[in-house]
Amino acid sequence: MFAFLAALAALGQTPVPSPTPAILADGCTGPMSATKLNITISNVRSARGLIAVSLYADNPRKFLAKRGSLYVGRVPAQAGVTRMCIHLPAPGIYGLAVYHDEDADRSFKRNGIGLPAEGYGFSNNAPTIFGLPSFSRVRFSAPRSGVETAIRLKYP
Repeated sequence: MFAFLAALAALGQTPVPSPTPAILADGCTGPMSATKLNITISNVRSARGLIAVSLYADNPRKFLAKRGSLYVGRVPAQAGVTRMCIHLPAPGIYGLAVYHDEDADRSFKRNGIGLPAEGYGFSNNAPTIFGLPSFSRVRFSAPRSGVETAIRLKYP
């Protein structure tokens, strides 16, 4: 149980801030690169706050670990479906964790016993019935720029 709670806490962790603007001129977030990933986040229950997407490299030990993400991109939430674009360092294998930061405080809320209090989801819509998914369940390939992926949020 403690590992589950600690990993959930890592969802809201932001790596060292980048000097890159939150949303670049090309409409994407993240440090500029030639490789872009288009993400569609569905089941967004309101337009309040931000949608935060944490990008993880192909390293299971860093997945959901404090300061383990490469970058956290944030865009304003749109009810129903929120679309965003994030720069990837290069083509390769990655994983995503997403949450709906409804109060825009840039942290993932949990209830009194440590379970999620805000909407969340993972690449490949990895199931969370028995706890957080492993990196092998969320990893996906982005062999070129323009790859699209979809994530459906779950709310408590």
